[in-house]
Amino acid sequence: MTEQPEIAAQKAAVPHHAGHRERLRERARRAGIHHLPDYELLELFLFRSQPQGDVKPIAKALLARFGSLAAVLAASVEDLMTVKAEDTRGRTKGIGAETALDLAALHEVSRRVAKEEPAKRTVISSWSALLAYVRLSLQHEPREQFRVLYLDNRNQLILDEIQNRGTVDHAPVYPREVVRRALELSAKAMIIVHNHPSGDPTPSRPDIEMTRQVIEAARSLHIEVHDHLIVGREGVASFKQLGLM
Repeated sequence: MTEQPEIAAQKAAVPHHAGHRERLRERARRAGIHHLPDYELLELFLFRSQPQGDVKPIAKALLARFGSLAAVLAASVEDLMTVKAEDTRGRTKGIGAETALDLAALHEVSRRVAKEEPAKRTVISSWSALLAYVRLSLQHEPREQFRVLYLDNRNQLILDEIQNRGTVDHAPVYPREVVRRALELSAKAMIIVHNHPSGDPTPSRPDIEMTRQVIEAARSLHIEVHDHLIVGREGVASFKQLGLM
Protein backbone atom coordinates (compact mmCIF):
# COMPACT_ATOMS: atom_id res chain seq x y z
CA MET A 1 0.00 0.00 0.00
CA THR A 2 1.41 3.38 -1.01
CA GLU A 3 2.18 5.74 1.87
CA GLN A 4 0.09 8.91 1.98
CA PRO A 5 2.02 11.96 0.70
CA GLU A 6 1.30 13.90 3.93
CA ILE A 7 2.74 11.11 6.12
CA ALA A 8 5.81 10.76 3.89
CA ALA A 9 6.39 14.50 4.08
CA GLN A 10 6.12 14.46 7.86
CA LYS A 11 8.68 11.65 8.11
CA ALA A 12 11.03 13.47 5.79
CA ALA A 13 10.78 16.56 7.96
CA VAL A 14 11.94 14.67 11.06
CA PRO A 15 15.76 14.91 11.30
CA HIS A 16 17.68 11.63 11.51
CA HIS A 17 19.07 12.58 14.91
CA ALA A 18 15.64 13.11 16.49
CA GLY A 19 15.59 11.41 19.86
CA HIS A 20 19.35 10.75 19.78
CA ARG A 21 20.07 12.98 22.75
CA GLU A 22 17.64 11.20 25.05
CA ARG A 23 18.77 7.78 23.82
CA LEU A 24 22.39 8.67 24.55
CA ARG A 25 21.52 10.02 28.00
CA GLU A 26 19.53 6.88 28.77
CA ARG A 27 22.40 4.65 27.68
CA ALA A 28 24.78 6.63 29.87
CA ARG A 29 22.42 6.23 32.84
CA ARG A 30 21.95 2.50 32.32
CA ALA A 31 25.44 1.35 31.30
CA GLY A 32 27.44 4.03 33.12
CA ILE A 33 28.96 7.16 31.64
CA HIS A 34 32.44 5.64 31.88
CA HIS A 35 31.50 3.13 29.15
CA LEU A 36 30.85 5.81 26.53
CA PRO A 37 33.45 6.32 23.78
CA ASP A 38 35.20 9.69 23.73
CA TYR A 39 33.05 11.20 20.98
CA GLU A 40 29.80 10.38 22.83
CA LEU A 41 31.18 11.80 26.06
CA LEU A 42 31.94 14.99 24.14
CA GLU A 43 28.43 14.91 22.71
CA LEU A 44 26.91 14.85 26.19
CA PHE A 45 28.86 17.95 27.11
CA LEU A 46 28.10 19.70 23.83
CA PHE A 47 24.35 19.12 24.31
CA ARG A 48 24.43 21.87 26.94
CA SER A 49 26.51 24.28 24.86
CA GLN A 50 24.45 23.65 21.71
CA PRO A 51 20.87 22.85 22.81
CA GLN A 52 19.65 22.19 19.26
CA GLY A 53 20.90 20.20 16.30
CA ASP A 54 23.14 17.20 15.79
CA VAL A 55 26.47 17.61 17.63
CA LYS A 56 27.92 14.20 16.73
CA PRO A 57 29.74 15.53 13.61
CA ILE A 58 31.29 18.32 15.71
CA ALA A 59 32.39 15.88 18.44
CA LYS A 60 34.04 13.62 15.87
CA ALA A 61 35.61 16.57 14.05
CA LEU A 62 37.16 17.82 17.31
CA LEU A 63 38.75 14.43 18.01
CA ALA A 64 39.97 14.14 14.42
CA ARG A 65 41.49 17.64 14.50
CA PHE A 66 43.29 17.37 17.84
CA GLY A 67 43.87 13.63 18.10
CA SER A 68 42.53 12.84 21.57
CA LEU A 69 40.03 13.93 24.20
CA ALA A 70 42.82 15.39 26.36
CA ALA A 71 44.12 17.40 23.40
CA VAL A 72 40.62 18.73 22.62
CA LEU A 73 40.24 20.05 26.15
CA ALA A 74 43.77 21.52 26.18
CA ALA A 75 43.28 23.37 22.88
CA SER A 76 43.02 27.14 22.91
CA VAL A 77 39.69 28.87 22.38
CA GLU A 78 41.03 30.26 19.10
CA ASP A 79 42.04 26.81 17.80
CA LEU A 80 38.73 25.27 18.86
CA MET A 81 36.84 27.88 16.88
CA THR A 82 38.57 26.79 13.66
CA VAL A 83 36.90 23.35 13.77
CA LYS A 84 33.93 22.82 11.47
CA ALA A 85 31.86 19.79 10.49
CA GLU A 86 29.23 18.99 7.89
CA ASP A 87 25.95 17.38 8.88
CA THR A 88 23.98 14.84 6.84
CA ARG A 89 22.15 17.65 5.05
CA GLY A 90 25.41 19.18 3.89
CA ARG A 91 25.25 22.15 6.23
CA THR A 92 28.50 23.32 7.81
CA LYS A 93 28.53 23.97 11.54
CA GLY A 94 31.39 25.16 13.69
CA ILE A 95 32.46 25.68 17.26
CA GLY A 96 31.28 29.08 18.42
CA ALA A 97 32.98 31.26 21.02
CA GLU A 98 30.64 30.12 23.80
CA THR A 99 31.15 26.41 23.11
CA ALA A 100 34.93 26.89 22.88
CA LEU A 101 34.92 28.70 26.22
CA ASP A 102 32.85 25.90 27.78
CA LEU A 103 35.42 23.32 26.65
CA ALA A 104 38.27 25.46 27.98
CA ALA A 105 36.44 25.72 31.31
CA LEU A 106 36.05 21.94 31.45
CA HIS A 107 39.82 21.57 30.99
CA GLU A 108 40.50 24.06 33.77
CA VAL A 109 38.16 22.18 36.11
CA SER A 110 39.98 18.93 35.29
CA ARG A 111 43.36 20.57 35.88
CA ARG A 112 42.34 21.94 39.28
CA VAL A 113 40.88 18.62 40.40
CA ALA A 114 44.10 16.85 39.42
CA LYS A 115 46.09 19.50 41.28
CA GLU A 116 44.13 18.90 44.49
CA GLU A 117 45.29 15.29 44.71
CA PRO A 118 49.04 15.85 44.99
CA ALA A 119 48.38 18.91 47.14
CA LYS A 120 46.62 16.74 49.75
CA ARG A 121 49.31 14.09 50.01
CA THR A 122 53.06 13.76 50.16
CA VAL A 123 54.10 14.49 46.61
CA ILE A 124 57.14 12.23 46.53
CA SER A 125 55.25 9.14 47.68
CA SER A 126 52.34 9.96 45.35
CA TRP A 127 54.35 9.40 42.21
CA SER A 128 51.43 8.31 40.02
CA ALA A 129 49.33 11.31 41.11
CA LEU A 130 52.26 13.63 40.39
CA LEU A 131 52.77 12.20 36.91
CA ALA A 132 49.04 12.41 36.16
CA TYR A 133 49.01 16.04 37.26
CA VAL A 134 52.02 17.18 35.23
CA ARG A 135 50.80 15.34 32.13
CA LEU A 136 47.34 16.90 32.37
CA SER A 137 48.88 20.33 32.89
CA LEU A 138 51.54 20.25 30.18
CA GLN A 139 51.18 17.32 27.78
CA HIS A 140 49.35 19.30 25.10
CA GLU A 141 50.69 22.81 25.74
CA PRO A 142 51.65 24.34 22.35
CA ARG A 143 54.42 26.49 23.90
CA GLU A 144 57.24 25.49 26.21
CA GLN A 145 56.44 26.20 29.84
CA PHE A 146 58.81 26.04 32.81
CA ARG A 147 57.34 25.52 36.26
CA VAL A 148 58.51 24.54 39.72
CA LEU A 149 56.76 22.54 42.45
CA TYR A 150 57.96 23.98 45.76
CA LEU A 151 57.82 21.61 48.74
CA ASP A 152 58.05 21.94 52.51
CA ASN A 153 60.20 19.80 54.85
CA ARG A 154 57.60 16.99 54.71
CA ASN A 155 57.54 17.08 50.91
CA GLN A 156 54.07 18.59 50.91
CA LEU A 157 53.29 20.88 47.99
CA ILE A 158 53.52 24.56 48.88
CA LEU A 159 53.07 25.98 45.40
CA ASP A 160 53.10 24.95 41.76
CA GLU A 161 54.36 28.07 40.03
CA ILE A 162 54.85 28.85 36.35
CA GLN A 163 58.26 30.52 36.22
CA ASN A 164 58.24 31.25 32.52
CA ARG A 165 56.48 30.68 29.22
CA GLY A 166 58.36 30.57 25.96
CA THR A 167 58.23 29.60 22.30
CA VAL A 168 57.58 26.23 20.70
CA ASP A 169 61.06 25.05 21.73
CA HIS A 170 62.45 27.35 24.41
CA ALA A 171 61.44 28.93 27.72
CA PRO A 172 64.12 31.06 29.40
CA VAL A 173 65.14 29.84 32.86
CA TYR A 174 67.06 31.76 35.50
CA PRO A 175 68.42 29.41 38.21
CA ARG A 176 68.94 32.23 40.73
CA GLU A 177 65.28 33.27 40.38
CA VAL A 178 64.15 29.67 40.93
CA VAL A 179 66.14 29.46 44.16
CA ARG A 180 65.22 32.98 45.29
CA ARG A 181 61.55 32.05 45.04
CA ALA A 182 62.19 28.93 47.13
CA LEU A 183 63.63 31.13 49.87
CA GLU A 184 60.60 33.44 49.73
CA LEU A 185 58.30 30.44 50.20
CA SER A 186 60.50 28.81 52.88
CA ALA A 187 60.63 25.75 50.63
CA LYS A 188 63.01 22.93 51.56
CA ALA A 189 62.85 21.09 48.23
CA MET A 190 61.58 21.44 44.69
CA ILE A 191 60.67 19.49 41.57
CA ILE A 192 61.41 21.17 38.26
CA VAL A 193 58.91 20.55 35.46
CA HIS A 194 58.80 21.66 31.85
CA ASN A 195 57.33 20.43 28.59
CA HIS A 196 58.60 19.68 25.09
CA PRO A 197 55.87 20.70 22.61
CA SER A 198 57.62 18.56 19.99
CA GLY A 199 56.25 15.53 21.86
CA ASP A 200 59.61 13.90 22.65
CA PRO A 201 60.47 14.23 26.37
CA THR A 202 64.15 13.32 25.89
CA PRO A 203 66.34 15.86 27.79
CA SER A 204 68.47 18.16 25.65
CA ARG A 205 71.98 19.38 26.52
CA PRO A 206 70.61 22.81 27.58
CA ASP A 207 68.05 21.01 29.81
CA ILE A 208 70.84 19.06 31.51
CA GLU A 209 73.06 22.12 31.95
CA MET A 210 70.22 24.25 33.34
CA THR A 211 69.31 21.51 35.83
CA ARG A 212 72.92 21.31 37.01
CA GLN A 213 72.96 25.08 37.60
CA VAL A 214 69.73 24.99 39.61
CA ILE A 215 70.99 22.07 41.73
CA GLU A 216 74.26 23.87 42.49
CA ALA A 217 72.50 27.13 43.38
CA ALA A 218 70.01 25.29 45.61
CA ARG A 219 72.64 23.11 47.33
CA SER A 220 74.49 26.14 48.68
CA LEU A 221 71.27 27.12 50.49
CA HIS A 222 70.44 23.57 51.67
CA ILE A 223 67.48 23.25 49.30
CA GLU A 224 67.11 19.88 47.59
CA VAL A 225 66.07 19.36 43.98
CA HIS A 226 64.22 16.04 43.97
CA ASP A 227 63.79 15.68 40.22
CA HIS A 228 63.37 17.38 36.88
CA LEU A 229 60.42 16.08 34.84
CA ILE A 230 60.07 16.74 31.12
CA VAL A 231 56.56 16.22 29.75
CA GLY A 232 55.85 15.31 26.13
CA ARG A 233 52.99 13.66 24.28
CA GLU A 234 55.09 10.47 24.26
CA GLY A 235 55.46 10.36 28.05
CA VAL A 236 57.34 11.88 30.97
CA ALA A 237 61.14 11.75 31.37
CA SER A 238 62.60 11.80 34.90
CA PHE A 239 66.16 13.08 35.31
CA LYS A 240 66.53 10.99 38.47
CA GLN A 241 65.41 7.79 36.75
CA LEU A 242 67.71 8.56 33.80
CA GLY A 243 70.68 9.03 36.14
CA LEU A 244 71.15 12.66 35.11
CA MET A 245 71.14 14.01 38.67
